Amino acid sequence: MSFLVIGECVADIVREPGAADVVHPGGSPANVAYGLARLGRETTLLTQLADDPSGRLIAAHLAGAGVRVAVGGVPARTPSAVVSLDARGRAAYAFDIAWTLTAGEPPATPGPVRHVHLGSVAAVTAPGAATVLALTGRLRPAATVSYDPNVRPALMGDRAEAVARVERCVALSDLVKASDEDLAWLHPGEPPEEVAARWLALGPAVVLVTRGGDGSLAVTREHTVAAGAPPVAVVDTVGAGDSFMSAVLDALAGRDRAGLAALGPAELAALLVRAGAAASVTVARSGARPPDRAELEAALAAG
Repeated sequence: MSFLVIGECVADIVREPGAADVVHPGGSPANVAYGLARLGRETTLLTQLADDPSGRLIAAHLAGAGVRVAVGGVPARTPSAVVSLDARGRAAYAFDIAWTLTAGEPPATPGPVRHVHLGSVAAVTAPGAATVLALTGRLRPAATVSYDPNVRPALMGDRAEAVARVERCVALSDLVKASDEDLAWLHPGEPPEEVAARWLALGPAVVLVTRGGDGSLAVTREHTVAAGAPPVAVVDTVGAGDSFMSAVLDALAGRDRAGLAALGPAELAALLVRAGAAASVTVARSGARPPDRAELEAALAAG
């Protein structure tokens, strides 16, 4: 089956105390596409890249994993994010991003698109977000849809308006993944399980919540399942959630809406363990570098 990921590429400029800046290819949707391709999935990324050093670096990075890149408009410069890491490897971001995606038709893919993934800046930032949502709506009758809000408060504007934009994406989706930090910004003081239950009422079959070192949750209309995080020496957390998302989509490849709705406790638990193992590989090394299938299987075996 073919995956279509729609969203931004970002040059992550990683800054640590006492070290020279290092530029890594990034952007949450691009990371998910890269992770899917690393796991052997046919993946097309609809994005924007400038013909500048960062754009060429990212294009080569994606091509190296086998991602097919479709460009919907060329920005003046490739978006960037300065990623500042603290002593525990936790990331804080400062962005230089514009999103003006234009694409009248879905991009060419090797086969029919059976799953669309959207998220982050591209799904909620005008004017390009209108293109993202329109394309997703056109493809949804024949494809399942996943969404990761990957909230960046500095880019979200007014909270109430941001919540409305996020919930439009949730309502288009069959599976949603969010971090506990995303939910805390969108709905301060509310337990993640309550937010997940409310999002399920909008349409998705499954809502996943990542909680860093505290593991993850899977919430459906019938079940709530928790899994711990594998022990790991954290180098940095950049791309951990995207690796988690890629592993989820890989594990659920081929399931239609009825299949997603029918996931039981054992399947949900196995899904969280597998995705958590993928994230653990990523946080153990610098940059958003999701595992390939051999690395993922090794992490699961060691787990």
